[in-house]
Amino acid sequence: MAEPIPLPIFPLPEVVFFPETVLPLHVFEPRYRALVADCLAGTRWLAVPMLRAGWERDYQGRPPVHAVAGAGEIMQAERLADGRYNVLLDGRVRIRIEEELASGRAYRVVRARPLPDVLDDADRASLGERLATLRGSHAKLLDALGQSHADVVGRLTVAGARPGAVIDRIVSAVVPDAAVRQRILETVDVSERLDLANAALLDLLALVAGSEADGDDEPDAE
Repeated sequence: MAEPIPLPIFPLPEVVFFPETVLPLHVFEPRYRALVADCLAGTRWLAVPMLRAGWERDYQGRPPVHAVAGAGEIMQAERLADGRYNVLLDGRVRIRIEEELASGRAYRVVRARPLPDVLDDADRASLGERLATLRGSHAKLLDALGQSHADVVGRLTVAGARPGAVIDRIVSAVVPDAAVRQRILETVDVSERLDLANAALLDLLALVAGSEADGDDEPDAE
C-alpha cells in the first residue's frame, strides 16, 4: 500500500476532481495565492476535496471536507498583475485524507494516502461489454444535447486508456450532480464504479428524453 504523503488542499463547494482530467482554477483568495506560489516553488502537487454541506458557516476557517478527493500536479500557471492566478491542474490520483496537519500556513495541509484502482479477476470478463455500454450512453447523451463531436469522444475514451480512467473522464465530463460524482470518486473498485457510472448516464438519458417529450407537448405559438 502506498505511503501517506503531505498535500496542501484547495477545498471547493460542488467541485469533484477526478484523476485523468484537467481542472481549471481561478485563484484569488490570499491564502490560496500563497498555496499556489508554494506549490510552484515545490512539488507542484495539491488536492481538491469537495466541501461538505454547511461549509458556509466556517468558510474562512477549516470547514469539513470529504475524505476522498482528487490530487494532481499544476501543469500550467499564469500569475496576473494583481497577484491572482489562472491554473490548470492535471489530475493524477485519488487520495484519502487521513488527518489534517498543523502547518503554520494560511492554507490547509493534510496527510493523504493514494487510492489505486481495484479490479477483481472475476469482473474482468464482463468489463469490456459494460464499458461499451457506457461509451454508447455517453455518445447518445452528447448527440441528444447537440454536442456529438468525434474528437471529444475520442479524447475521453482513447484506445489504451485504463478502464478506470475512461469511467472517470466520462463521469467528469457529463454527470452534473456533485453528490453522484463524489460517490463515484469514492468508489475504488472499478467494476462497482462502472455500475454507478452506467446508472448515472441512464438517468441522464431518461431526463433528456423526458425533457424532449415535454417540449413536444407544448402548443405552437400563434
